[in-house]
Amino acid sequence: MYAQAKRAPSEFQRNAFAPAVLAAIVLLAGIALVDKEFYLAVRFIVAILAVIIGWFAVQARQWWWALPMLGIAVAWNPVYPLPLNGPAWIAAHIVAAGVCVVAGALIKTPRAVAK
Repeated sequence: MYAQAKRAPSEFQRNAFAPAVLAAIVLLAGIALVDKEFYLAVRFIVAILAVIIGWFAVQARQWWWALPMLGIAVAWNPVYPLPLNGPAWIAAHIVAAGVCVVAGALIKTPRAVAK
């Protein structure tokens, strides 16, 4: 049989990765819902996930990622929606999805290793 090699535990954890992937999925799927009734749900989900990703960035002391997340949260906020539509808004969905995935991949915090 094959011997199992001991793998060293990871030094970092990426808490923002899961909400970032979720936000990217909602942003890309939301392109089909622009100007539809259920687009309000897309706005809520994207704004909330952007705030969560931004909070993880602040906790990781990588505050520069909080700025684009704040911009996404403001642009997709459901309370005072920006009157945006057309090809520029669809392009904004794609760019925001990319920013979310990159932020989720790069925001990391040191893992507390138990001894």
